[in-house]
Amino acid sequence: MNSKIVEKIKSDFILSNIVNKFDNKLYLVGGAVRDFFMGQESSDRDIVVMDEDAKIFALKLADFFKATFVPLDEENKIYRIVMPDKINYIDVTNPFGGSIEKDLMRRDLTINAIAVDIRSGEIIDISGGICDIKNKCLNYVNEHNFVDDPLRLLRVYRFQALFGFELSAETISAVCKYSNLICKPAVERINYEILKLFSGKYADKALENMNKTWILEEIFPFVKELKQVPPNSHHHLDLFHHSIETVKQIQILYETSDDVVRQHLAKVDFGGFSRLSHLKLAGFLHDIGKFSTWTIEEGKHRFIKHDDVGSKLAAKFLKGLHFSNKQIDYVSSMVKYHIYPSSVMASAQITEKIMMRYVRKMDSNAIDAIILAQADRLSARGPEITEAIVERNINSLNMLLKFYLEVKDSLKPLPKLLSGNEVMEILNITQSPKLGEIMAALHEAQMSGEVTTKEHAINFVKNLI
Repeated sequence: MNSKIVEKIKSDFILSNIVNKFDNKLYLVGGAVRDFFMGQESSDRDIVVMDEDAKIFALKLADFFKATFVPLDEENKIYRIVMPDKINYIDVTNPFGGSIEKDLMRRDLTINAIAVDIRSGEIIDISGGICDIKNKCLNYVNEHNFVDDPLRLLRVYRFQALFGFELSAETISAVCKYSNLICKPAVERINYEILKLFSGKYADKALENMNKTWILEEIFPFVKELKQVPPNSHHHLDLFHHSIETVKQIQILYETSDDVVRQHLAKVDFGGFSRLSHLKLAGFLHDIGKFSTWTIEEGKHRFIKHDDVGSKLAAKFLKGLHFSNKQIDYVSSMVKYHIYPSSVMASAQITEKIMMRYVRKMDSNAIDAIILAQADRLSARGPEITEAIVERNINSLNMLLKFYLEVKDSLKPLPKLLSGNEVMEILNITQSPKLGEIMAALHEAQMSGEVTTKEHAINFVKNLI
């Protein structure tokens, strides 16, 4: 018996209620046990019920907690109870093979293969998970479990990204042995694990280690191209390691930012994961357009329009993994505009109009693009990039961020000053590509504050002809 775990169960509202209400033989397993041992909270409780059909017991829990019952896998009898707060949930199943020991032996990592009798506090740890938690080590339970479900290969790195633990030599060897199986699981399961990985504080470390076992290129084929672009006058790292360093710098910037920025990046606005998770994914992808735009002129490496090209490549890659349209729009937009904030602040004379145009254009993604631009700058320190250049760039981006934070609450949607029909009448033109160009120019002028009234708008379009 472990007193810390027993106290955690007693103080946990959901588990203590289950103990008091139901007489079943129940084990808490998996992530919650691991988190409790590490002194962390958990909203995800996996319960193995030994003496009743899992579905019947799960329905009883749903009724008791006035929660939502969700069948996850009828064939394997896995059911989810979503609590009324929509944050906490319980997964209920029967033991695989009829015993808790057999159930634990089919799990991925030893740190996830610990069970606790929620009534007596008895701990079952047949694979050494508690020792591995203490030693901060990731060990597999049984290498054949990787064959049964190859997604576990990626989960190894997801947990490294979350906790920063080291991989045992045996685990590395097993991942190498079975890495060719990683593309077998459904792409939806893979994209979930990818975002879990990028949500981790140590995502950069996990990416580096994935690269040592060949699994990285299986999931991210474009990595082969990134590795071919060497360091240059602006970059002290090759493109592959620059991309990983950008992920690391985004995490550091997040941790050192003020509360407003952290709260914004922690928001879950799409895909079930935070903006920060998606931004770090965008950081890894931000230069994938460089290989196909790479030229060397007079010894200088150039990557003309790599942001535009990269945005399209990122969208194609994410679509292939069945990311949602909102996720794809966000990540591809970050790739497209990762240079934009620095370009804005490189103007000969920085004015409020110039910064307002940026704010209007980027809208709710204004903070995100600034953080990505800063991370990109901090990850590129070639021989021509002095500390003064880096400091000036970061300070100017902080000025842009400060401006955005000061004006964001007072911003109102831009009014539609002229319709397309009105412009055609004013200029005596017909529907054509030219009309589209004029409307776009008018919108740009509104964003910068150059045009604010209908009279201004009429004069503006007249001057375009």
